Amino acid sequence: MQVPRNWRLQKQRYSLIGEVCEHCGVKLFPPRDVCPECSHGAQTLYQFTGIGNIHSFSQVFDPPNGHIENTPFIVALIKLEEGPMITAQLTDIDIEQVEIGMEVEMVTRKMSDDGVEGMIVYGYKFRPPVVD
Repeated sequence: MQVPRNWRLQKQRYSLIGEVCEHCGVKLFPPRDVCPECSHGAQTLYQFTGIGNIHSFSQVFDPPNGHIENTPFIVALIKLEEGPMITAQLTDIDIEQVEIGMEVEMVTRKMSDDGVEGMIVYGYKFRPPVVD
């Protein structure tokens, strides 16, 4: 990943920052310039809670380039409590423990790196909530 792109995506990837449409109230992730529901501008930033439920999931055995060291990994379709559906990796859980409808929370984790002396890219993953 190029350094400028990494900096542009930090809020979105590290904090689940999206947008809310001021016209219809729909919360958007990832951020967009135009609301897909009403076609009005949607430029007001919105901080998502990072809490959601697993809608679907799969285990990846043949990953894209740059993710081979993490194989196999679990990818899930997660419906955030504010409404948007996002795709993300699951972490801190085995495939046998994953269930449709299971509550998960967002955490920031290492996604990839560009070699020994290259940039380390972090992003969001989801895990079961930690119970104190």
